[in-house]
Amino acid sequence: MIDMVKVFLPYGREGLSLDIHEERLEDILVSKAHEYIREDAETAIVEKALARPIASPPLQDLAKGKGKVVVISSDHTRPVPSHITMPLLLEEIRKGNPESDITILVATGYHRATTRDELRQKYGEKIADNEHIVIHNAFDEYSMVRVGVLPSGGDLILNRLALEADLLVAEGFIEPHFFAGFSGGRKSVLPGIASKETILANHCAAFIGHEKARTGILSGNPIHQDMLYAAEASKLAFILNVVIDANKKVIKAFAGHYEKAHKRGCEFVMQLAKVKARPADIVITTNGGYPLDQNIYQSVKSMTAAEATCNEGGVIIVVSECSDGHGGDAFYNTFARAQSIQDVMDEILKRPASETIPDQWESQILARILLKHHVIMVTSASREMVENMHMKWAPTVEAAVEMAGQLLNNKNSKITVIPDGVSVIVSK
Repeated sequence: MIDMVKVFLPYGREGLSLDIHEERLEDILVSKAHEYIREDAETAIVEKALARPIASPPLQDLAKGKGKVVVISSDHTRPVPSHITMPLLLEEIRKGNPESDITILVATGYHRATTRDELRQKYGEKIADNEHIVIHNAFDEYSMVRVGVLPSGGDLILNRLALEADLLVAEGFIEPHFFAGFSGGRKSVLPGIASKETILANHCAAFIGHEKARTGILSGNPIHQDMLYAAEASKLAFILNVVIDANKKVIKAFAGHYEKAHKRGCEFVMQLAKVKARPADIVITTNGGYPLDQNIYQSVKSMTAAEATCNEGGVIIVVSECSDGHGGDAFYNTFARAQSIQDVMDEILKRPASETIPDQWESQILARILLKHHVIMVTSASREMVENMHMKWAPTVEAAVEMAGQLLNNKNSKITVIPDGVSVIVSK
């Protein structure tokens, strides 16, 4: 009798499961964050971090005498538990100055605007309906101020509200990031509240193609260096970043100096997220479920984890709901209008930094993957959409595995599974 292994795969708000023959399963790569036993309740973890900030006075002390306070907050594409973190941040600020004029600035970066319903889901009705919330718009030049020049040479242009604040604070979360090394910290500023020109300059082809612009790498990463510069130039005074598990629950929190507290958090995540590659001809991955798998654009992140452990010429199966479709017209059209993947890559690489186009970075990384691997998507996005982007579409995970066997001409190919591709750092 053949033993089967059941694997759960996050997908949308629910999930899918797959039975794999034991002899075909090479390994299951999972972040240790998913089995980490937190020391306290979520709120208590955050409160302790705020009470003992890293390389910074407490937030309530920083807030004393500060009239205009801006709190940068992650948008709807990030699973930051703002219903926990934001009330505590607001409470700390008001302990320092009950009369503070507080604005929550939603850091959309290059994403679409967060909706009213999404704000309520994120913060809860009390904050969403009663606090002053502004959605950043990277395309609104009148809401921006030119601050200077990035180390990369691009113009640093940031949201005026943040620059005019007497105190600038940011909340976020730390996870592996496929070209910035890690999320969180300085990313609240760049790309979070930066102009489209600044984001495009920071995400140019040369930087995305840089050997250090990879998951889990900060030292020598040119994208990270630009982001640090932007955070300092904005006078970001204090951050609160959390680490979450597979259930989006807080397991650790780091508060204080925008660079030093973030670095401490990244070290913690590295200890949990680093896994050794287990090469296989088929790699199954997901983008961690909702809200991270809302579109194909975001799903490229999990593909990079699979890329790191998939044999060249192998098949990557991406299980991602993509209820929001492709996630970007420029991203979609880059592939839909191209004759081949090589044409996509050649066009991007010959484009100078000053001519970077929207979503080029995501296109560049997807093209890099597609030049070496077949990609099959199990998704609610239409078959036509997926195939127009030079990938293959399957209605179920089982059908995708069968299709992969056909592509490889081997129905018994070994399979490595990464149940949450955005939570791991796959090392060779």
